[in-house]
Amino acid sequence: MGSQGYRRGTKGPRKDFQRPRALKRKREEEDLEALAQRVANFDPKSAPPPENFVDLPLCQATQDGLAASHFKILTTIQSRTIPLALQGADILGAAKTGSGKTLAFLVPVLENLYRKRWTEYDGLGALILSPTRELAIQIFEVLRKVGRNHTFSAGLVIGGKSLQEERERLGRMNILVATPGRMLQHMDQTAELDIGNLQMLILDEADRIMDMGFKQTIDALLEHLPRDRQTLMFSATQTKKVSDLARLNLKDPEFVSVHEAADSATPTSLQQNYVVTPLADKLDTLWSFIRANVKKKILVFLSSGKQVRFVYEAFRHLQPGIPLLHLHGRQKQTARVEITTKYSNSKYVCLFSTDVAARGLDFPAVDWVVQVDCPEDADTYIHRVGRTARFEHDGRAVLFLDPSEEDGMLNALAKKKVSLEKINVRQKKMQQTIRNQLQNMCFKDPELKYLGQKAFISYVRSVHVQKDKETFNLKKLDLEAFAASLGLPGAPRVKFVKGEDAKAKKNAPRQLLAALESSSEESDAEGEARSKQKRNGGVRTKYDRMFERRNQDVLAEHYTKLIEDDQDDNGSDNDGERIKAENKAAPSDEVDDFLSVKRRFVAGDSDLDQDSDSDSSSAKGNSDSRASLELKTIKLSTNPDAPALKIDSHRREKLLASKKKLLKYRGRGAHLTFDSDSDTPKDKKAYRDESEFTAAEEERRAFLEREAERAREADAVDKEIAKGKRREKKEKRKERERQQQQQQRMESTRDGDVEGDGVQLVPYEGDLDVDAEDDGPLRLHSSAEPEPKPKRQRKWFQDSPSTSDNDDEYHNREKKKTKRPKKNKRGTTAQQHQQPQTLEDLEALATGLLATAG
Repeated sequence: MGSQGYRRGTKGPRKDFQRPRALKRKREEEDLEALAQRVANFDPKSAPPPENFVDLPLCQATQDGLAASHFKILTTIQSRTIPLALQGADILGAAKTGSGKTLAFLVPVLENLYRKRWTEYDGLGALILSPTRELAIQIFEVLRKVGRNHTFSAGLVIGGKSLQEERERLGRMNILVATPGRMLQHMDQTAELDIGNLQMLILDEADRIMDMGFKQTIDALLEHLPRDRQTLMFSATQTKKVSDLARLNLKDPEFVSVHEAADSATPTSLQQNYVVTPLADKLDTLWSFIRANVKKKILVFLSSGKQVRFVYEAFRHLQPGIPLLHLHGRQKQTARVEITTKYSNSKYVCLFSTDVAARGLDFPAVDWVVQVDCPEDADTYIHRVGRTARFEHDGRAVLFLDPSEEDGMLNALAKKKVSLEKINVRQKKMQQTIRNQLQNMCFKDPELKYLGQKAFISYVRSVHVQKDKETFNLKKLDLEAFAASLGLPGAPRVKFVKGEDAKAKKNAPRQLLAALESSSEESDAEGEARSKQKRNGGVRTKYDRMFERRNQDVLAEHYTKLIEDDQDDNGSDNDGERIKAENKAAPSDEVDDFLSVKRRFVAGDSDLDQDSDSDSSSAKGNSDSRASLELKTIKLSTNPDAPALKIDSHRREKLLASKKKLLKYRGRGAHLTFDSDSDTPKDKKAYRDESEFTAAEEERRAFLEREAERAREADAVDKEIAKGKRREKKEKRKERERQQQQQQRMESTRDGDVEGDGVQLVPYEGDLDVDAEDDGPLRLHSSAEPEPKPKRQRKWFQDSPSTSDNDDEYHNREKKKTKRPKKNKRGTTAQQHQQPQTLEDLEALATGLLATAG
């Protein structure tokens, strides 16, 4: 019976492996549709607001992340803003410090991107901006905890880290937590960053980001971002400026202020006090406060990083009995993260910080917030004290105020619904002043003294730049006493403090002519005042400002020497003094005459009011008046066509102080030309006129002759120089050869081998001729070197001579010429392959062989 079914070799029905995946996708789509329907049906303005996170229309991944992070109960700001943000509304949220604003925008970010099925291929979906690095790190840590079950990729972009490493990862990020400066840098330089599909923009501490410090950066960032986005802004002190809202392109924003109707802008569990202490006593008060609270967690705010460094280093040397830390913006990012982590994990510690730690940072269990320097405004005060008494915990804050700062600061805080209670320092618990100890440390440690000087300057600068002059009045502060409290021998000079006095002196009216009489000075001052009024009433051009310049004729010494004044016959180079002296000799007019010639005098004449005692001088007055009139003129220009200035009254005398009116008396300037041959300028007369030139061919011939003559002269000079160089070179070569010969002669004399006139020793070669023996003594005294006789060639079987005095030297020469023959197996010396040529050679060979055999 054949079995029914499938044929052998064929497979059964193929299983649908894609079906579970399709079912999962379908189930996810259904969940997303149901979640979107729940969000749409949720009423954000329902009468009983939700109290728990489970009451909100959130996905299961977000619910699990919140539960794992122990977030269950909603705060007021969260219950009112999260439903609105889930529906895509723009929000301006304001709430007290420590009220949970971070989750109020992180939960909508995760939910909105989840409902839109955002992946890494869609680009950047949400951008969260923070004013400080520490706050950005804190937001990123909370995002990691809450979104642990989501598949989004999140990144942290802050300064102080490697830019290249951030570039490599930014292209795959869905959520970014960043500071404005570094984010703008990536938008300009990172090509992989895709922000065209940005869905949400979140500004934490929005009032700080939107102020003047980040204005240009935020404006540049907004130009890169798309306009159809959702914007969320959160802060403890929210901005309502129309200009800020217009810059962000908000669409019907919802302003949610949780504690707007509250009696105080700060948490109710925060106890706030202030102490009135002079500026010079603030460090002593701070030292006593720290010594009295060594079992507390303290956060101390100062106005500048230089002050933070100085106070930290000084107190670290004094050892108050509590761990000390310091935080400011000049530190490296790794050090800042390490300090914030150490401060958060410590139980008893004191942290000196600038306003870097004033906003958003959640330090657990801070007992005291001490503000040594007065904050710049009430908002800064609210953010500073917000580091304690967070989320229904208790906390205390104290503010040190100078007597000049008390009224202005209290009025500003009262407008923000902040009330402070005044307390006094108990003198019994006041520790001994540390001023002497600081002076001793600054004297011994120059670096600490330098830090103190920088701290003083930075504090004065911070007070000077404040806009609220009612609260911050630099003139009411005792800067000398403050410098002494820092341990400095004196107050350092600050340029901008004395700049106001210097500016007033610079703008004060100056006397035009110091040599004038008191009456003329008064009239000049009045005239200057009147002219000033006229100028203020009319339009002043640049020419007016140019001619109103003062002291343009006061030159340095090297410029004064360039001015050549014409001297008169008596050696006087001042025309005014010469005319004045001649005018004194002129007679005065007669008083009794009914008609008289108008008196003419020189400017600044001290004898104007003196009458002549001599009656005879009146007779000479008319005759000498013409001569005096001719002498009372000043020639201001060497140009003969320029008119002369006649000074015959005080009004004419005032022309000397006006450059604009003296221009017509100076005439036209001379036309000077600079050439490449000399540095001194030449006038027009120094150059030949065109009429003086002859024909072009003659000028060319004359020019060639002059150039040829100049070339011959230069050639002769060059030849003389070359001849001298050759002569010098030849003399140097001869001198060098002479020295070499002398040195060789000295060496040969020392070795016993004298070249030239000395004795030359040769090895003994057998019987010498009688003539050679007779010539031996002659060789010792001969000045001329005789021809050396040919040496007798040594045979191949002869050994080197041993009787010679020069035996060692002979052996050395022979070793250099030839190598020693190798020995054979029998121990005999292998003779060179040289055939005997004579009978004597054969006999010698036979004798050697017999001796070897024997």
